[in-house]
This record gives sequence, C-alpha cells and structure tokens, in this order.
Amino acid sequence: MLILHILLGLVIHSLSWVAAIHALLTKRDPRSALGWTTCVIFLPLVGPLLYALFGISRAQSRAEKILRREAAHDRARTLSACNPVAPGTESRPESEEAVILARTGHKLTELPLCGGNAITPLHNGDEAYPAMLAAIDAAKSHVFLATYIFNAGKAGHAFVEALTRAADRGVDVRVLVDGVGALYSWHKPWKVLKRRGVATARFLPPSLIPPKFSINLRNHRKVLVCDAVGFTGGMNISDGNLASAGRRRIQDMHFRCVGPVVSSLRHAFVLHWGFCTGDYAPPPPMPDAPAGDHHCRLVVDGPGNDADVINDLICGAINMARKRVRIMTPYFLPSHDLMGALRSAGQRGVDVRVVLPAKNNLPYMNWATSRLLPGLLSAGVRVLYQPPPFAHTKLLVVDDFYTQVGSANLDARSLRLNFELNMEIFDPSFAGGIADFIDAAVEKGREITLSELEAETLPVKLRNSACWLFSPYL
Repeated sequence: MLILHILLGLVIHSLSWVAAIHALLTKRDPRSALGWTTCVIFLPLVGPLLYALFGISRAQSRAEKILRREAAHDRARTLSACNPVAPGTESRPESEEAVILARTGHKLTELPLCGGNAITPLHNGDEAYPAMLAAIDAAKSHVFLATYIFNAGKAGHAFVEALTRAADRGVDVRVLVDGVGALYSWHKPWKVLKRRGVATARFLPPSLIPPKFSINLRNHRKVLVCDAVGFTGGMNISDGNLASAGRRRIQDMHFRCVGPVVSSLRHAFVLHWGFCTGDYAPPPPMPDAPAGDHHCRLVVDGPGNDADVINDLICGAINMARKRVRIMTPYFLPSHDLMGALRSAGQRGVDVRVVLPAKNNLPYMNWATSRLLPGLLSAGVRVLYQPPPFAHTKLLVVDDFYTQVGSANLDARSLRLNFELNMEIFDPSFAGGIADFIDAAVEKGREITLSELEAETLPVKLRNSACWLFSPYL
C-alpha cells in the first residue's frame, strides 16, 4: 500500500512538472508562464487539469497547423482572384502615414490591398438581415455562411428557410457554426438544416465522449458569401439584433461587400470549412468585378499564428495616428501593447475616444475594464459609456483614411484565443462616415473621469481588481 501511494504521488507530481515545463516552453508572456507554472506546481492534480482545460497552449494544436498549411498552399489562388494595387500606390497615399500603415498590413498578412470594392454599413438586424436574405435568395452558384451564434427565433427561421430554398434549387450551400456558439440556443436551427439535407458543420464542438475540451478555441468569425456578394462584421444571427427585441435588443453593425475582396471572404470560409469537414474544394471560379473605390484587405487571425496579427495591426494604426482615433467595442481589456499605443497617442495630443456599452451583457467585463481605465484617462484618452441597448459593434477609425471592422473585440479572448476576421478599409469618405457614427454615440454617452474612479468604494475597487486579475481568461 505504501508503494502504491508513493507511485501515485510520483505520477501526480510528474504531471505538474510536465505541465510546468510545457508552459515555460510555449508561453510568450512571462506573466502567463509564471502564473501557470505556480499553479501547476502548488496545486498538484488540480493545477495540471486547469492548465489542460484553459491553457492557451492548445493554440499550437494540429488544427491550426493544418489551417496555416492550407492557407499557405492556397494563397496563390486568393491573390490571383484579388485585384492588388501596385506597390507604392496601394494605400491611396493621401499621407505618408497611410502608405506606412498599408505596408504594415501587407507585412503582417502577406496579402495586398484589393481595390475596386464597395463596402456598405448595415445597422442592426433590421437592415442587415433583409440584405443577407435577399442575397441568399438571389444566389445561383454558392452560399457560404459562418457564424458564431445561430439562434432559434424569427431571424433564425428566416435564414433556415432561405438557405433551404437555395439548396433545393441546386445552390452549393454550406453552413458552419461554432461548437460553443451553437449551444446558446435550446432549439438549434442548424440541426433543422442538417435534417433537410443542407451541408452543415460545427467548429471544434466540445464533447465528453470522446473527450474534447478545446473550449478556448472558438471560431468567432462572421462570413456570408452569396456568389459575388459578401457580408462580414460582428453580427450574429439572433432576434436580439432586431428592434422588436425590446429591452433585450442589441445594437450592432454588419457590412455588405461587393468587389474583389469577396474572393478573400470566400477563401477564408473554405479554409475553415475544410478543417471541419476535410473538404477544401472551392466553388467554381466567380469573377468579382470592381464595384467601387474602397481599398480593402482581410485580416484573418487565430491562436496558431506566430504573431498576434490583429493586435499588432491595431497598435500600428494607433501609433500612426496624428489627428484622431475612434474605437467602439463591447469588451475592452486591451493588451499591454495596445494600452501603450493608446496612452502614447493621447500623450502626443491625438483626440482618442473609446466608446463602451454602459450596460454590458457580461457585467464582469465592465468591472475589469474599470480597473485599467485610470492609466488611459491620465494620458488624455477619453472613455465614454453609451446608454442601452447593449452595443456589440466593433469599429476602429484612425485619422481621415483608415477603418477596421470585423469580429474581433479588444480583449484577450479575441486577440489571443479566438479565430477572428477583420477587414481594413482605406477610404476617406468611409472613415468619415464611421467616425461620425461613433461621435454620435459619444454625444449620447457619459464620460468617465478620474475623480469618479477614485471615488469608488473599497469593495467596488476590490471587485474590479479581482475581475481584472482574471482578464486573460474572461
């Protein structure tokens, strides 16, 4: 019996040391490495189990290695379908800053800007859903839909019926739903589609048998491609995005895309679909003719990338700002680098405004955010809370030429753990329109001050600090 206990103890402690060594070799942030190493050493058995469930070391899993290999293999097809702008003129170079930022994006993504696009903002589900459903009904070749959440309800039913009609008339319809996002609704529209014979797949669904616990690797991208028309942004499929939702309503923005950038959206979908199904076959070639003046580039990011592409690109954009930075995001727990870029912009006199929801669907996110706001406010950054309904919109505008939209929030989960898809848009008129939209929210919002934060009671400060401590995992 004594020998058995000794052997059991050796096994448990061996697991701790294996987990500690793995954390030391794979974590890029020394604070993360120290935290996980301490956890697994001082909490035998429990620590390694927590590390296995929540450690981001799964980012280097076989899944993302396949995606990266396929992305490199298919890059030539993506570029040939795109209408790249000539080097040196690719950024609509009204300024030196625009040229530098365009080159930064090219370096990080290895993709050129595509000219000839028309990007149209669509506010809330009341504008976005009818446009998306009309595109599905008009499709003759293919309909590719990827979404994080596909909830039952009025909106979900409308999409199920439109997708079914498309499949019935011979259109190549594929629907990809995230494995965790699919659990948000008790009744699951994607199951109805599957029963009707529509091709559906789930991205890394968690399960007990066989055990699969990749709960941190989520496909947060939102893509719809209907022949030569594409849609992307931050909007899920849910009745909450409709005005009829009343008190449960969510504010959000989606974007209709026409032009060569649709090929990039199509390509991004095919890669994720191929990972989930093994079928990487693209649809027949679809010419995406020039349709406007917007110069665009997709920014596809995931935890298997060697760099934090979206985080690095946003930092680069803010560092190039000379006049203004406008940010709207539902979840704001920026990285150390992003905090530094925002502080630097504020300190050099750039008009930086960050708009957050006053009422968050995840209250602990606002609590954690409050802990880090003094560092921004003291540098001259303005932070405002806009009144309900909850705003799920994700927008970035820099000066008079650059906009970034998409699925990524400014928190650790989006910038380090999720598979995200953003889009850069180089166009003065587009940037002006989005900046005006954010400034309209600023006018309605309540500005946070240092004195207000300093006056918070000790229990509130402790609550906020406790949430902030776990911010890498929120």
